[in-house]
Amino acid sequence: MKKAIQAILILSSFLLVFSFQAFAGGKPFEGKITYEMSFPGSNFDAATLAAFPKEMNIYIKDNLSKTVMNTGMGKTINIFNSEEMYSVTLLDIMGQKYAIRSSSDMINEKIGKGPQSEIEYLDETKVIAGYTCKKAIVTIKDKLIGTESKLTVYYSDEFSHKNINKDNPIFHGINGIMLEYEIDAQGTLMKFTATSVEEKKISKKEFDIPKDYEVTTEDELKSKFGGM
Repeated sequence: MKKAIQAILILSSFLLVFSFQAFAGGKPFEGKITYEMSFPGSNFDAATLAAFPKEMNIYIKDNLSKTVMNTGMGKTINIFNSEEMYSVTLLDIMGQKYAIRSSSDMINEKIGKGPQSEIEYLDETKVIAGYTCKKAIVTIKDKLIGTESKLTVYYSDEFSHKNINKDNPIFHGINGIMLEYEIDAQGTLMKFTATSVEEKKISKKEFDIPKDYEVTTEDELKSKFGGM
C-alpha cells in the first residue's frame, strides 16, 4: 500500500508541473479532451498498477483549464488560470483531501529549475482523435542527476496557438495541443493518448475550488506521508 501511495504522489507531483498549459489565445477552443493513460515498460506489481489512473480529462474554457485524474485511491485535480498565472492542485487520497496553491512566482521557479529540453520536428504524422498530428522527439537533459531521455510527442496545430505550451517546462517549444505524449516520472514512463476532443460549453462552476479541502503546501504534504 505504501508503495502504491508513493507512486500516486509521484504522478500527482508531475501533474502539478505538466498541467501548466496556457490555452488562451489563437483560435478559441472550449470543451473537453479525454486521454487514455498507459505505463509502457513499467515494473510495478499488479496491485500498484491497479491504483494508477487509466484516464485523464482536461476541461478548457477561456483562460481556465482543469485536469482530472482518477486513481484507485482517490482523485487528483489541477485547476490553472493562465491569465492570472496561478494553479490549485486538489488531492483526494483515500478520503483525505488537500489543496496546494501555486503562485506565479512558484510556477516560474519550478519551471526554472526544470531540466533542459531539445525538440526535433519530424515529417511523420498520425491521426489521433480525428486530428492529423505532427511528430516530434523531445530530448530531456537533466544536469542535476546527469541523465538524458527521449520522449515522443504528437501534436495538432489545427485548433491551437503557437504559445499554447509556453508555461510547460518540458514541452514549451511544441506549437500545438499535444494529443499523444510521454512523461518520464522518475523512471516510470507515462503515455497519454487522446481518445476524444469534444467542443462544448463548459460552466465556470467547473473551475470552482471545493471548500472541503485542507489547504497545505508540498512540504507539509510530504511530512504527512512520511517524507514520500
